[in-house]
Amino acid sequence: MSRLISYVIPCYGSEHTIEGVVDEIKQLQSKHQEDQYEIILVNDSSPDNVWSVIQDLVKNNDNIIGIDLARNFGQHSALLAGYGKTKGDLIVSLDDDGQIAVEDTYKLIDHLEEGYDVVYGKYRVKKHNVFRNMASRIAAWISVYLINIPKDFSGSSFFVARRYIIDEMVKYPNAYVYLIGLVFRTTDKIDSVFVGHRKREVGHSGYTFTSLFALWLNGATTFSIKPLRLSTFLGFVTAFIGLIFSIVVVIKKILHPDMMMGWSSLMSVTLILCGVILIVLGMLGEYVGRLYMSSNREPQYVIRQTTDRDQQNDDFKET
Repeated sequence: MSRLISYVIPCYGSEHTIEGVVDEIKQLQSKHQEDQYEIILVNDSSPDNVWSVIQDLVKNNDNIIGIDLARNFGQHSALLAGYGKTKGDLIVSLDDDGQIAVEDTYKLIDHLEEGYDVVYGKYRVKKHNVFRNMASRIAAWISVYLINIPKDFSGSSFFVARRYIIDEMVKYPNAYVYLIGLVFRTTDKIDSVFVGHRKREVGHSGYTFTSLFALWLNGATTFSIKPLRLSTFLGFVTAFIGLIFSIVVVIKKILHPDMMMGWSSLMSVTLILCGVILIVLGMLGEYVGRLYMSSNREPQYVIRQTTDRDQQNDDFKET
């Protein structure tokens, strides 16, 4: 039975790699001619010429659609923008840097047919740099301990999902998008299989510490109130330590009336307490701010323009 497979690829800093990724998809699908396919390329306001490359790819391919976002909204929002344009029975998400082994796509699809709704690719060895691997471990910790994702789960940005999962995900109305949270709140029929991962040949990761921190914060606060509970626990622990310290000081003063009170110890306790208070207030402010931005209808993404081959032909005729 023929299926339509939709590939969604967010593009940032990939003018030298995206064409190779598209070629790999075309080669793969030529081996699986029983399935039709489409490719959605989303330019996340990349600073290079990737949008021009996307437009050239669209000119030469009937089944490629280009989406140009008005500013940089981040990988997860860019994927949602692409999901909104898909028509496929199965939707495949992957990166634009050429590190993902596209030929393993049907490993995910075949495993999906065993009764799963979403199947992720996982890597035995990640060929990212040290900073990116460390960031991945932090994201995994957040997912396990704050969003209640199973400890034995291993995922990546390479995954395939059924149509109804994507339809449910695009209903999410708020600006702070964290895809794995959306997936796990939709279904529990999720698994992963090992796939290949290559060393990056061109360029470097588009993730900076700031963007990664924003992503971690999305995961920690969008789908969980555990950070608030952690803040409460931290407050109790700090108050308990302060109480014990005060008792110790009083006892010492009783036993040694001539003892000078320690200015440095007092300042240390004060700084610790002030730090805990600021952390708790900051966490509360983060939740309140997100509620405000959501009620203010902050957009997940803004599409400047879309393009496909039919549209480009119409534009050519008009000129």
